[in-house]
Amino acid sequence: MHILSGSISSLSSLSPSSQSNLLNCTSSTTTTSTATSFSFPKCPHKLIAKAPWEWHHNCNNTSSRICVNGKSSTQIDQNPDGGLLHQRPTLLEPQPQLRDHDDVIRQARRSSDWKAAKEHKENGVIHNGRIEGFNTGGLLVRFYSIVGFLPFPQLSPVHSSKEPQKPIQEIAKGLHGSIISVKVILVDEDKRKLIVSEKEASWSKYSEQVKVGDIFEARVGSVEDYGAFVHLRFPDGLYHLTGLVHISEVSWDLVQDVRDILKDGDQVRVKVISVDREKSRITLSIKQLEEDPLLETLDKVIPQDGVADLDSSSDSESGIIEPLPGLETILEELKQEDGIYEARISRQGFEKRVVSQDLQLWLSNAPPVNQRFTLLARAGRQVQEIQLTTSLDQEGIKRALQRVLERVP
Repeated sequence: MHILSGSISSLSSLSPSSQSNLLNCTSSTTTTSTATSFSFPKCPHKLIAKAPWEWHHNCNNTSSRICVNGKSSTQIDQNPDGGLLHQRPTLLEPQPQLRDHDDVIRQARRSSDWKAAKEHKENGVIHNGRIEGFNTGGLLVRFYSIVGFLPFPQLSPVHSSKEPQKPIQEIAKGLHGSIISVKVILVDEDKRKLIVSEKEASWSKYSEQVKVGDIFEARVGSVEDYGAFVHLRFPDGLYHLTGLVHISEVSWDLVQDVRDILKDGDQVRVKVISVDREKSRITLSIKQLEEDPLLETLDKVIPQDGVADLDSSSDSESGIIEPLPGLETILEELKQEDGIYEARISRQGFEKRVVSQDLQLWLSNAPPVNQRFTLLARAGRQVQEIQLTTSLDQEGIKRALQRVLERVP
């Protein structure tokens, strides 16, 4: 393509007769803005005027005609018959395109849906959305015209418990296209971020059925250093909620590593010991469904296989018992409490389990008899039985022991 800008050198591509006609035309348009038309036969070019003194032209074999003024340009169609040509105005600057009507509607709807998402979060409304896909981190869930994200940790345990051997990505693949109940937990319209949770929706549906003291059949979901997360099975046979068994509630034995006792998929029985409805947390215990060995008498704690001390009497030389570290001070403080007249070590033994390396004092589960009551002191595998002479009942002894332990460093 060539551009002609009033320069004589730019006309070299035209024939001599055409050059002459064109020069006559350009000189006549310099003094007026009135449109001027001209024609010349058999010009091998198509001319398009974009502004005064400036044309674009394309080669063809037909006669052409051009009209030029100072405000607009006119594109001239070729005319195979050599007659007058049809003129189509061509604007010098494109007009801004108006927004498509459908785009306006879609944008208004999306804005309304973001507002609805915020209201769902504020009011805790449960939304039933279709699962439209998944990635390595979670599921894509439809929230009206918006697509929200459901991280895998926010899935209800009902899915993994049905197919415990499948990886979470395989489970997610099988959920594609299904309807899922979720709650909105994060909304950020500016960043186009919408996070939803099935766990929170399940909590709203099923947490009222959980009370402190309830006992559930459960399945271990995961084991951590600090405890195990277990899924609770409800009367419908499905696992809807998850609670934590802290390491201290796994066993009466001293637990160094939870994985030594529990592993993923284990079936266990648990007792609900607390429910925090504001934080959506359930605390569970396995050991409280077993008899507390620390509340037993020495005869039940020490195995009857000869590991008990040879003599229960402290009067004979062979029966002298060295108190566990720190215990002697506690016994002296107990004697200072009203209603306690005597506190002494009566027997000791060694057991197979290790409950704690630190000194621990526990009440016996036997009530006082004839002003006699038994305490158990433990440290490591060693256990000592303490006889109290007292007029206090079991609750009174417990309060006295608590006061003593607050005074003793």
